[in-house]
Amino acid sequence: MQHSGEPDEPLVEEVRAVRAEVRRLNEKRFFRIESSLWRVAVWSLVRGLAFGLGSVLGATILLSVLITVLTSIDFIPVLGDLAQRLIEEIQTTAPPE
Repeated sequence: MQHSGEPDEPLVEEVRAVRAEVRRLNEKRFFRIESSLWRVAVWSLVRGLAFGLGSVLGATILLSVLITVLTSIDFIPVLGDLAQRLIEEIQTTAPPE
């Protein structure tokens, strides 16, 4: 380090680089969206709707695959009986369409 009271040139360059990076980050779309309460609210609503729809579709597909697999193992005596009881339970507890 220099003791003459002047800052180190490498340190000055690093501070300039950090300032340029912060300036570049502030120009990003994310920070412009986050600067408005209404934009954040709308974006959160859209994300929530997409997550809910994805969850419902995923669960529906997974359940239909599970039921298909369970009905196809009907020929195995022990598993077939268990699968049949499980299918009956799902059908009786499912809400009417």
